[in-house]
Amino acid sequence: MPLIKRSVSLHGHRTSLALEPEFWEVIDRETAIRDQSLASLIAEIDDNRDPEDALSSTMRVWALARVTARLAEAD
Repeated sequence: MPLIKRSVSLHGHRTSLALEPEFWEVIDRETAIRDQSLASLIAEIDDNRDPEDALSSTMRVWALARVTARLAEAD
């Protein structure tokens, strides 16, 4: 499955993030629910990640955690 690359500004510098479409769907849905920009959400996640971890990996784990939390709320 091809990765989708998006570019955002984080703390004044441009960066690109490549994720599978399914992860972008979760992230886009969360930005809509929160009425938050993509850059703002990614910056929030970036600010809380371990500097040893890649941002793309952190985003995937974050998206999985959001789906898991939403499923738990539905039970």
